[in-house]
Amino acid sequence: MTGAPAVEVRNLHVSLDKAPILFGVDLTVAAGEWVAVIGPNGAGKSTLLRAVGGLLPAPGAISLFGTPSEALRRRDRARVVATVAQSPVVPAGMSVFDYVLLGRTPYVPPLGRESAADLAAVREVLDRLDLGGFARRELATLSGGERQRVFLARALAQGATLLLLDEPTSALDIGHQQEVLELVDQLRREHGLTVLATMHDLSLAGEYADRMVLLAAGRVAAAGPPRDVLTEELLSRHYRASVRVLPGEHGPLVVPVRPR
Repeated sequence: MTGAPAVEVRNLHVSLDKAPILFGVDLTVAAGEWVAVIGPNGAGKSTLLRAVGGLLPAPGAISLFGTPSEALRRRDRARVVATVAQSPVVPAGMSVFDYVLLGRTPYVPPLGRESAADLAAVREVLDRLDLGGFARRELATLSGGERQRVFLARALAQGATLLLLDEPTSALDIGHQQEVLELVDQLRREHGLTVLATMHDLSLAGEYADRMVLLAAGRVAAAGPPRDVLTEELLSRHYRASVRVLPGEHGPLVVPVRPR
């Protein structure tokens, strides 16, 4: 991993409705890396992702692949960064194909129409994610796991190299959680993508992330490899939870236990 970091955040402060949410956050994500942001409810995880994606005004310095965030026009940013929110808004009656086609918006001229290349890009992404058979189905008729793949498909159709995933498995059962995360990791390795994801399941985060950032009360409480962040002492202190951390095949496993 050489060159400028995919994401570099320095001294980031964010307030929402005059309420401070983030306090002087620093964050670096190398190109091609998967970094998971964890932390208790209200720690500021989703706010951090929205600030990195340019969706919130945020005093501080944010650079994407070496370019200051404020220097990127909206269309240019959309070609670099794709965000998958926890609960994306889907227009009623929209088909899978049309929803994924929205990802090509940054490449469509103002007042213009999608080109043959845009349509081909959507078909390619749908086939790549085994969604070709769902192209004409209404998105609302799909299962949770299928919809999550469609949300990823739209992000990939943008051609962005940085994926911001906000709790990508929060509404999925364990089988679909694994399916989605394996797909993200495979796409990351095959296409050189960078992933910055907030994750609720600590064991899953530890298995897939290269590094982790623990947010607590709007500040970075710990950062580093999963084995350095997923410790019983840190989790007990910041989550106020009783847990055991066990060695796993791909990373630490966090097991809740009843307090004594």
